Amino acid sequence: MKSFKFGLLAATALFATPVLAAAPADVLSTYGDIAQAKFTDSLGTAKALEAAVDKLIAEPTEANLEAARAAWIEARNPYQQTEAYRFGNAIVDDWEGKVNAWPLDEGLIDYVDVSYGEESEENGFYTANVIANPTLKVGGETIDATEITASLLADTLQEAGEVESNVATGYHAIEFLLWGQDLNGTDAGAGTRPATDFDPANCTGGNCERRSQYLKAATELLI
Repeated sequence: MKSFKFGLLAATALFATPVLAAAPADVLSTYGDIAQAKFTDSLGTAKALEAAVDKLIAEPTEANLEAARAAWIEARNPYQQTEAYRFGNAIVDDWEGKVNAWPLDEGLIDYVDVSYGEESEENGFYTANVIANPTLKVGGETIDATEITASLLADTLQEAGEVESNVATGYHAIEFLLWGQDLNGTDAGAGTRPATDFDPANCTGGNCERRSQYLKAATELLI
């Protein structure tokens, strides 16, 4: 994570705040040390999330799904603290959209409720459902999604068609995979995805192996 520290220190010159720009070396050094600590914590909890996801995929039980959800919540805490370094630190701004973009059109990723709708004038990938479709055909373009890989998510599907709501990677894509679609509107509650959505032997929701592939690939991209 040292590259984060040095990148952040170099990027402090981009801040519009004169006090910080003119700060003495020890202040800038402390700033960098705190930033490194926060990103180190974020990396550690992201690795713990990856381990919990691996266990869920290997043993798709309700207990392991709850453990993966708890690991996601734990990972969000230090990551959210790093958002203080946005808007002035180019290394953070360039990276942030890959891990924290929101809102997302969930139909790009997986099955959704019929109330979601079947199409969007703004987004040709609105219901592409990469988990259900090894081949995607959108606007005359054919995308080979036979294997769901980190490269497919990050290089092809993220902001596909130059639509920002095509969020294929990051915490919120993983959140959707772990909890499922939240149909509570503005009321309290969350999605109710069952662990069997990841269980090829007792599959609900269809395409359980591909759903696990997607979850694994998305989690790897956090590291």
